[in-house]
Amino acid sequence: VAAQKCRKRKLNAILNLEEDVCNLQTQKESLKKEHSQCSKSINQIKQELNNLYHEIFSRLRDDQGRPVNPRQYVIHCSSNGSVFITPKHLAKSEQKQDNRKEQKQK
Repeated sequence: VAAQKCRKRKLNAILNLEEDVCNLQTQKESLKKEHSQCSKSINQIKQELNNLYHEIFSRLRDDQGRPVNPRQYVIHCSSNGSVFITPKHLAKSEQKQDNRKEQKQK
């Protein structure tokens, strides 16, 4: 009787584990689909942002009316919603300063 109970518990444990494996495989497939959808969304947003970036720079002009070169300037958006452009060399130095501040805070 003890051996039968032991075998029954073992079989129940195996069945439970097989069910868990099946559930995890289903969850894995669901997560794969979700990941794929998120990747597509991210790529679409990146493309839209890139298009917007080019559209903005195509309309910008300097003081003499010449087009602003997107290779020399970057667009910045502040937390209050204002948008401005700065030369890339200044933006890089600001990023370095921000990175240093973040590292000091850690």
